[in-house]
Amino acid sequence: MVWAKSWTICPTCEHNSIKKTIQMASAQDTLLVQKGTYKEFEILVDKPLVIKGVDYPVVDGEKKGEIFRITSDNVTLDGLFIINVGVSYTKDNAAIRVVQSKNFLLQHLVLEELFFGIYLEKSSHGKVYHNRIIGEAVDEYNSGNGIQLWYSTDVEVLKNHVQGTRDGIYLEFSDHITITNNVSMDNLRYGLHFMFSDNDIYTNNTFENNGAGVAVMFSKFITMRNNTFRKNWGTAAYGMLLKEINDAEISGNTFEENTIGINIEGSNRIDYTNNDFIGNGWAIRVIGACYTNSFKSNNFLYNSFDISYNSKLNDNVFEGNFWSGYTGYDLDKDGIGDVPYRPVKLFSYVVNRTPETIVLLRSLFMDIIDFSERVSPVFTPDNLKDPQPLMHKRP
Repeated sequence: MVWAKSWTICPTCEHNSIKKTIQMASAQDTLLVQKGTYKEFEILVDKPLVIKGVDYPVVDGEKKGEIFRITSDNVTLDGLFIINVGVSYTKDNAAIRVVQSKNFLLQHLVLEELFFGIYLEKSSHGKVYHNRIIGEAVDEYNSGNGIQLWYSTDVEVLKNHVQGTRDGIYLEFSDHITITNNVSMDNLRYGLHFMFSDNDIYTNNTFENNGAGVAVMFSKFITMRNNTFRKNWGTAAYGMLLKEINDAEISGNTFEENTIGINIEGSNRIDYTNNDFIGNGWAIRVIGACYTNSFKSNNFLYNSFDISYNSKLNDNVFEGNFWSGYTGYDLDKDGIGDVPYRPVKLFSYVVNRTPETIVLLRSLFMDIIDFSERVSPVFTPDNLKDPQPLMHKRP
């Protein structure tokens, strides 16, 4: 029977190099990296090991390239402060890259001075837990993503804080991923960006003050619950962009003070329930080819435009929502308005075609054309209305 061994690494010890100690260690050993600074890069972890920092030792790549590359199953990295990843225009250098590995655990890490932070490539059944990833991205062309998953499956991304990168969290061809209780803020482009990734679940995350918000593209069977999308402002910004998304649940989320709460294009069979849209420019903006969607029990509070639509046809259901702009009455006191509410204003139709007219937003002219459209709909879908608007905000 072979017993696992524990190795102590420190700047003044017999073993003072992480890279060399990994080469000497056997599978299942533990490396305890003591406080200090270790100027190393291209550290290959090719056997099952636990590499644990004591009092956050610094691993400084001196901007020479990638720092850790994990190619073995059953590897744990824990409690390291990793800095100075090499920037490259030909390679996606990362502080930590996991390649074709299973059962990995990356936890309690601090990553700064990044190119890419954590990059998972064709890996599965792992956990990225409670890490702090801080970049200083200025331009997209020479910055990378905070946490990236590529062709990976069955991974938990939990309680991480990501900021100052290109995209905070990026997924491509990655299925059965759970992203929970993360904060992704102040990123150059997207707080979350995923494409061609199915059966993923996103809960209790905060996406705040990112360049363009969150982008969800070309995916199906997505669940997004109890997330917060806040203060994503800009001429091309939104809380969330949905493009070619099918069969999804979007519930219990808060979209607050975004240019556009949700921008929807070519997305079908999505249930939007119990969401709060608060103080956005547009709460929901629908751009063509969106069918069989359901909007129920949502709160629309003090948005400049609640719903923007670019078609005369409507195949979506709006029912039982609260609209702060509703001025109807409830004679039978059942909590449901007796008069249907038409959430699409003609002025939003005008702004879609001539953006410069937004300067007339608070003018009498706007009120007159919106009133005329409510009386006799010509440009907006006749059947786009909430027949049972709530009289009181949903708790």
